[in-house]
Amino acid sequence: MTPRSYLFVPGNRPERFDKAIAAGADAVIVDLEDAVAPGDKDAARRHVLAWASAAHPVYVRINAAGSTWFEADLAVCAHPGVAGIVVPKAEQVADLKAVAAAGARTILPLVESGMGVWNAFDLGLAPHVQRLVFGTIDFAADMGLRESRDSLLHARSQLVLASRVAGIGAPVDGVTVAVDDLDLVRSDTLHAREIGFGAKLCIHPKQVAAVHGAFLPTPAELAWAGRVRAAFQASNGAAVAVDGKMVDRPVLLLAEHILVESTRRGAIET
Repeated sequence: MTPRSYLFVPGNRPERFDKAIAAGADAVIVDLEDAVAPGDKDAARRHVLAWASAAHPVYVRINAAGSTWFEADLAVCAHPGVAGIVVPKAEQVADLKAVAAAGARTILPLVESGMGVWNAFDLGLAPHVQRLVFGTIDFAADMGLRESRDSLLHARSQLVLASRVAGIGAPVDGVTVAVDDLDLVRSDTLHAREIGFGAKLCIHPKQVAAVHGAFLPTPAELAWAGRVRAAFQASNGAAVAVDGKMVDRPVLLLAEHILVESTRRGAIET
């Protein structure tokens, strides 16, 4: 099942690794980059290599290409307990190819700059890339923007479009830094979902449930999708009116997606 949530845990806090696995997120990212001070980088890498296991595979955010630690971090790529590699500051396909050559099974380019968004389609076509991840805070800083939904809408839409055309999964939205404001987490996730994102980064376990709930179809959406399916079946596939609006095959496909997603997730948000 494609993850809806990716929960970060600092690579220099091995006592938190098992807790992160148990927190209920669809995937865990052990962070060797932003969460780890320069003097702790090598120790954090050793912690990951010692703890990672195929019994609980995790993603690892390595340090950026060109950094002091990039080459050494490539050692984690082929570890059997590492499901995939998050590549920060992703801008160039060559850097992703280096990660793939080191044995990464799956790559999640973290797009955090104007150049990264500009090259998003090419990044999506690189070997082993599963989906793109949007680093909203770093992107806003790179572009000189005040981070908001309006200021980031164009870039978010570019990542959704690039992902679709490249034939990879829907992108992953960036973090909500307000750890305790779960209404904001849900609202941010609903916004990301509305414009085509398929998952969200989490920085605290308490955010996970809000993210999952926002990616579930609501009862109203499910009821509408059921009416659309029933109407099309009754009309033998012809265009038909549902709730006073004309719907045709593209609308049926949307309805079927909602029903399938609900079945896959096995729950309904109330």
